[in-house]
Amino acid sequence: MAAHAPKTARVIDLRSATVMPGLIDCHTHIMARMPDTDDGYLLALATKSQAFRALEGAFNARLTLRAGFTTVRDVENEGSGYADVALRDVIEQGLAEGPRMQVATRAIAAVGQYHPFGVSPDLKDFPTGAQMISGVEEARRAVREQIGHGADLIKVYADWETPTLTVEEMRVIVEEAHKLNRKVAAHASTAEGIRNAVNAGVDSIEHGHHADQKDLELMKEKGVYLVPTVGGVDAMFARRADQLTPKQRRDWEAWLEGIRQSVQQAKVLGVKIASGYDAGNAERQGKNADELVSLTKRGLSTIEAIRAATTTAAELLGWQDRVGAIETGKYADLIAVEGDPLKDITVLREVKFVMKGGVVVRDAFHEQDAN
Repeated sequence: MAAHAPKTARVIDLRSATVMPGLIDCHTHIMARMPDTDDGYLLALATKSQAFRALEGAFNARLTLRAGFTTVRDVENEGSGYADVALRDVIEQGLAEGPRMQVATRAIAAVGQYHPFGVSPDLKDFPTGAQMISGVEEARRAVREQIGHGADLIKVYADWETPTLTVEEMRVIVEEAHKLNRKVAAHASTAEGIRNAVNAGVDSIEHGHHADQKDLELMKEKGVYLVPTVGGVDAMFARRADQLTPKQRRDWEAWLEGIRQSVQQAKVLGVKIASGYDAGNAERQGKNADELVSLTKRGLSTIEAIRAATTTAAELLGWQDRVGAIETGKYADLIAVEGDPLKDITVLREVKFVMKGGVVVRDAFHEQDAN
């Protein structure tokens, strides 16, 4: 291969490292640095301008890329309008440093069933975390608007604490999105919400923490992906563990065990599992590899977890011809780590080398930085 390289090519010696394809996160919120308090989301919408949110997103994108995630599927920008479209485009133009992005823009939720909660009804124009709809025609219009403004995929909230959008509303959303070659990701955690979303024709279930046997069998039958976001769950538990009462701890542990069983059942049934960390606050941005560690705690082998963030993730994005593997014709998106991630998946938390599209972004092995 060296014989075909141009004379000006730079040789990078990574013989002491493990070289892999750039990683893919299928559930990011790049625009989100929400304070981790009960009213943090509301305060963020009330106090941060769209311009400020865009700059936060650029900072998060840089962290994510330097963590070895060269591609992301950003499943909703949490009330920042269409700032994610702008961020995607400036990254593509080389004006900002970040991963390749597919963006879902505003997402679609049932009226009153997504953040922010507790806002005075007198504040008619207070920003919302998603585009709120009621009825099939509002659902149809929301899809058309979001795609018209640059959405690469559509995100729906099939449930919150209980099912929210109807099957009919989601079916129209899927119909409109698929007509324009966009996939639909569904936030769904309740068994009924998952079933409703799958029956409506969505392409992926995000979270799926209470998926039962029937849900998972239906997902397998229809080829629906599961993005379990278990790393986010583990981070939330770790943050709150010291504050829990004995009963609360037992409830949390029972919930975590239910998630573990659900992910294992999905694996046994052959449901395709893709990695997505669900970072939504400042502390978790750039720690996307925690999701791979958490997947192995739920019964995936290290190679299965790596595939969830490479080949399987690329298939979910519909970009298997571009990313997810080191092959002729695909982008030169590469990372390198010390050690063997097949033996110790945690080494992916310390990526030392990142190349995106043939351009070195980070090279800690040679004590230099592309910037």
